[in-house]
Amino acid sequence: MQEIIDCIKNVVKIISKDILTPEKGYSTNQNSSGDLQLKQDVRCDNLITAELSKCGNIKAIISEEKDDPFFLYDNAKYIVAYDPLDGSSVFEANFSVGSIFAIYEQTAEPKNLKCAIYSVYGAKTQIVICEDLPKLYTLIDDDFVYEKDLKLDEKGKINSPGGTYKNHTKKHSDFLKALFDEGYRLRYSGAMVADLHQILIKGGGIFSYPATNDAPNGKLRALFEVFPFAYIFKNAGGYTDNGEGVDLLSLKFAQTHATTPCYFGSKYEIDKLKTMMKD
Repeated sequence: MQEIIDCIKNVVKIISKDILTPEKGYSTNQNSSGDLQLKQDVRCDNLITAELSKCGNIKAIISEEKDDPFFLYDNAKYIVAYDPLDGSSVFEANFSVGSIFAIYEQTAEPKNLKCAIYSVYGAKTQIVICEDLPKLYTLIDDDFVYEKDLKLDEKGKINSPGGTYKNHTKKHSDFLKALFDEGYRLRYSGAMVADLHQILIKGGGIFSYPATNDAPNGKLRALFEVFPFAYIFKNAGGYTDNGEGVDLLSLKFAQTHATTPCYFGSKYEIDKLKTMMKD
């Protein structure tokens, strides 16, 4: 496991330098979710593939930018699923973006999730590594320096709602309005990594990408976006839900690129969500 973590830390360092002189614009390809790939998406995917391929204990890697799993070493026991550059659509606006990694043992499902990692490339390059408590590190010179453990309070002040508002269901819209009426602050950048990182750093709040009229199964991918962050939030003392009263880590999907509605938050916000969706 430590070999894989060290490998991920190394490729995060590589990407943090590489994106300073990025490949600009879109490629001619679409990923499996139907999104037109940015050249920088493809470049980061290739960098991560090359680095993870050096780890002899990785059986396969699963990427948002690859149609199928990429098999490495038959006798290995770990599978690494990742989003190479989350938030790439806001990359050229110079917003913070990041990478997300989930390390599974034997099969890629929540019960076998052993470690979740994400990086943020912003004013600072930071990485959060979660085997038990999520731990925050900042890249200083060429080393990741430990900052603190991340823990969520029972209630926050941030509301980060994804999706186009006109496509929200009435129940979801009513939930958002109820939070704003309580004084919650709107914080949404279009990069899942950056928005969830802010909630974790600030100690509470809620991020949502719900079922919408145009995407009833949600938009975010389970294996390499939803599950790793659900694991991190759970270990930080937070809660998750799919909008129907189901914990995200109890879900299971057969498709590599399956999506799900998702909510990540402190106890207060998730309890309120469950009550309002039930009503």
